[in-house]
Formats: sequence, C-alpha cells, structure tokens
Amino acid sequence: MEEKVTKSKALVSSLLLTIAAFIWGTAFVAQSKGLEEIGNFTFLCLRSCLAVVFLTPVSLAIMKKNKKSIGNGPHNENKTFFSKKLIIGGLLCGSSVCLASLVQQYGIMYSSVGKAGFLTTLYILIVPILGLFLKRKVKPILWVCIVIATCGMYFLCVTEAGSISMGDFLLILCAFLFAVQILIVDHFIQFVDGVRLSLVQFFVSAVISAIGMFIFENPDPDAISRTWFAIFYAGVMSSGIAFTLQIVAQKNLNPTVASLLMSLESVFAALAGAFFGERLTGNEIFGCALVFIAIILAQLPVEKLIKSNKAPKNT
Repeated sequence: MEEKVTKSKALVSSLLLTIAAFIWGTAFVAQSKGLEEIGNFTFLCLRSCLAVVFLTPVSLAIMKKNKKSIGNGPHNENKTFFSKKLIIGGLLCGSSVCLASLVQQYGIMYSSVGKAGFLTTLYILIVPILGLFLKRKVKPILWVCIVIATCGMYFLCVTEAGSISMGDFLLILCAFLFAVQILIVDHFIQFVDGVRLSLVQFFVSAVISAIGMFIFENPDPDAISRTWFAIFYAGVMSSGIAFTLQIVAQKNLNPTVASLLMSLESVFAALAGAFFGERLTGNEIFGCALVFIAIILAQLPVEKLIKSNKAPKNT
C-alpha cells in the first residue's frame, strides 16, 4: 500500500512540475506583449509586487500549518518569520534575480520568444560549470553536453551575416545570471524556508526595479491598464504560483527527474511563440533541438547506465 502511495505522489508531483514549466515557458509571451506597452523597470516592478502580494499569505499559511520549514536546515532558523540568513539570502537572490530578469526582458525585445526560452534554459548547463569554482565535481558527460549546446547556440544565434544579435547575447548573459542566482538559492535553502526566501527575493527585486522605474521611466497608468493580463501572468502565475509548485513538487521527486521536467520550459516557450505567430528558420529549429538534447543528456544518469551495462553478469 505504501509503495502505491509513493508512486501516486511522484505522479502528482511530476504533473505539478510540468504545469510549472508550462507557466514559465508561456510567460515569455506575456513578457514580450507587456514590454510592447511599458518599460522594463515598470514591468519588473509590477510583476515583483504581485509576486510579493501572492507569496505573503502563502508563506504565512505554510508557516502556520507546518512547524518544520520546506528548506529546513541544521540551524532551525524558521521559528521567526524573518531570520538573519533569510534576509541576507533574500538580498543576494533578489539582486541577482532582478538583474537577470531585466537583462532577459531587454533580450526578449530584440529576439523571439522561442529562442528566448531555449537560451534562458542554458542555466542548467552553466550551473555545473560555475560549480567548478566552488570545488564541485563535473561529470564527464556534461562536457559532451556543453559541446552539443555550444553547437546548438551557433545555429540558433548566429545569423547569415555571421554575427550574434544583441538580443541573443543578452539572453545568454541572462542564463549566466540565473545560474548565479540558482547557486545562491542552493546555498541558503539549506538554512531557510524556500517560500519565504522567494518572498524576500521578489520584495528586493520590487524595490530595486521601482527605483529604476522612477529614475529612468515615466509609468503610464493607461499603458499599465492595457497590459494588466501580461503583468498578472508574469507576476502571479510565473513568479508566484509556478515557484510554489516547484517547491511542493520537488519534495516527492528525484532532483534529476525534477530538473528534466523543469527544462520543458524551453519547449513550451517555443510552442507558445509559434502559436502567436513567431516562426523559426531551419537553422534555428536545428539549434533548438541540439540545445534541448544537451539539456536532457545533462540530466540523465548516462554514466550509471554505461557502468551497469559493463558490469559482469552472473550466469
């Protein structure tokens, strides 16, 4: 009976992560549409504020229902709503996610939604490379994935003139910045609650983007009202709901399986772009395929399968 319950939870969690990936992927369209009417700082500020509004009652409800945190660590700092580590982690995560989101939004303005989804997902490959500087081992198969992804990026980004567009460059930089943010989260999630960390993260992002909004832009209430759905989708659905689904789902899934499911974000982004009329060239489709293959190989236990096949079998 217990085994059936475990499989049932895994199936539900897989579905939740697929939904989260769908929301993240389709959110690229929302960003693209929203940025046609309002500035980057304004869009980021409003979506971050909505995320804070959504995550505040969620985090309070989780804290009230569960004494133990989702990101429970050895120091048990979750007795208070805001701990020292939570504030430090939130400041670092909020600053990095704010910068990454801004770069991503500028990149989307000069690129297509489909390409944006694939290039942003490169953080899955960049994270282990950055981990080398933290003395983390990198599996040999990952270097193969990096070569495949690099070839894919060439077909995806390099134009007939032999150059990479500004939008593609910004999206690759965005993937790097999100990789930094992921490593920061990976460190602090051992000590603090995940939902509250997300709450502080988006609060910091809202404050930073608000400063930029009032300095560099002139928020237009009419333009904001015209893009309310894009702001709502990016703020509540992408930043709030999808992140919460990720945390809940990963409790019942192997990290490798979870990462693979989340990487479907890139596929949904390409499909969403195609649905709204964007068309990729043959080279760009081939590049997307190579990048996606690299992402899948990076998450699969290839080396374990090879070792198991080489192991002598008893007859």
